[in-house]
Amino acid sequence: MEIITAREVPLGSLRAMKVYRTLPHRERTMIGAWCFVDHYGPEETAMDVAPHPHTGLQTVSWLFKGTIMHHDSADNHVVVAPGEVNLMTAGAGICHSETSTTDTTILHGVQLWTALPDAARHTTRRFDHFAPPVTPIAGGELLVFLGALAGATSPVPTFSPLLGAELRVFAHQTVTLTLNPSFEHGVLVDDGLITINGQSVARTELLFSPVGETQLRITNSGDHTARLIVIGGTPFEEEIVMWWNFIGRSSDEIKQYRAEWEAGSERFGTTRGYIARNPVGKARIPAPQLPPVELKPRGNTPRMRPLS
Repeated sequence: MEIITAREVPLGSLRAMKVYRTLPHRERTMIGAWCFVDHYGPEETAMDVAPHPHTGLQTVSWLFKGTIMHHDSADNHVVVAPGEVNLMTAGAGICHSETSTTDTTILHGVQLWTALPDAARHTTRRFDHFAPPVTPIAGGELLVFLGALAGATSPVPTFSPLLGAELRVFAHQTVTLTLNPSFEHGVLVDDGLITINGQSVARTELLFSPVGETQLRITNSGDHTARLIVIGGTPFEEEIVMWWNFIGRSSDEIKQYRAEWEAGSERFGTTRGYIARNPVGKARIPAPQLPPVELKPRGNTPRMRPLS
């Protein structure tokens, strides 16, 4: 097992909110098809992310507190609320915006991405929503928003075998999760005094569990209920090129996506309904300059040393 430590990253431009990013990491690009893990809050802040593009991925929005207004170029206009998963499939291209609602003062949640396999990455745009029921388990409870765990199953479609769930471990209790041994897994700690299979894992850290593991024993030594996010999936066998908001397979492909976004191509469509929370905000986010080198593909090969 490995522990991935988060790095702080600003999200947005003026008055950017602070997020803690564990994937991608220089030592590990992916866990299954999960390629991006951002954790933010609880923070008194306003989210204002103007229309921006995506290719070759699915975004998974999961909130603990606050609400966010989502608009995208597939003409979906949805309020993202705590305990309800919103999965946006970019496919060949989509653009969307995210702003916290006017009655939201505290934001707290995670933003996750999964890479689409080559056979599905040129699919059409779509949006799926699901409010999972609470599943009681010994020592805690689960909300399974993707895949299946502990007898609970999500109907939300994915393009590779995946797991996504919120796990709550009650005070001074231990939860034992039986794992799919063909999956890699990750456990992100949002809150609590946590040990996993005897290893301490701090808040914002992500513990990686490799293929072959069949069980995780998660203990909360704190005096209140702990909260964690569990992700997993079969190892992603393809190499990807991931830059800014795009996932492709080559440097030239990424350059093409950037050029099309800057040119206003119909690949991404138009996001309607966005209202900036910031009066000097931009109507759309321009792409940054590409680095003056060829972008190299990244695979799922780890370079981290196992925990002793």
